[in-house]
Amino acid sequence: MNTRRQLRSLAPLTLGAAALAVGLGLAGTVRAASPTAAGQAAAPTSAELRQRLAAMPAGDAARGQQAYDKHFCASCHGSAGVAPSLNWPHLAGQRAAYTYKLLQDYQRGLRHEGERALLMRDAVDGLPAQTLADIAVWLARQPLPREADTPRPAATVDAVQLVRHGDRQRLLTACASCHGARGQGGVSATPALAGQNPAYFVRTMLDYHGGARANDPARGMRAFAAKLTRAEIEALAAYYADLPAKR
Repeated sequence: MNTRRQLRSLAPLTLGAAALAVGLGLAGTVRAASPTAAGQAAAPTSAELRQRLAAMPAGDAARGQQAYDKHFCASCHGSAGVAPSLNWPHLAGQRAAYTYKLLQDYQRGLRHEGERALLMRDAVDGLPAQTLADIAVWLARQPLPREADTPRPAATVDAVQLVRHGDRQRLLTACASCHGARGQGGVSATPALAGQNPAYFVRTMLDYHGGARANDPARGMRAFAAKLTRAEIEALAAYYADLPAKR
């Protein structure tokens, strides 16, 4: 299957996401979204997220590797955090705070966009915060993915403009303002993007765009993704996938 067909098989952009088009300059004042369905938890506010991260235990990388192996994380994410399949994200080199937050989000029912989310919720069910922190710290110490053979979408727009400057007319903040000039991630739980599996990147942005993924504090990523075109999402996916090789 060629790359374009693989990417088209992902969920299409939905018009319903237009209601989420709130300028990121106002994102800090927006309250978290309400649950999208009965029994689903709401995304944490920025203050709640800060409290969660402040309570994150100090992780131990050696224990983290043991836990990663014990719970068969490699079956989806690879032995060193580089996923062997387009279906799963690369975790190597990811910021520990972000990985910890995501694992807790699964435990708390904040991720419910599909079967993959359900699988992850089962995988981390019952794991203590210490184990989550250990795994997160070990993954953060792994080398960033440099997967030149991973299929990339054929970019038709300039991602550099969005990454470095954003778009004032659409009130789009530059990606680098949150995720770093080299895609290394920012403060708090802002994730690293450098080297990320491009197919996973596209699917994640589409989930934010359509509201299927709603675990972002203050709706920041949903507001951002709602304004992007499919071509822009694919261009960003290719840009960040190749970023480690450009260092």
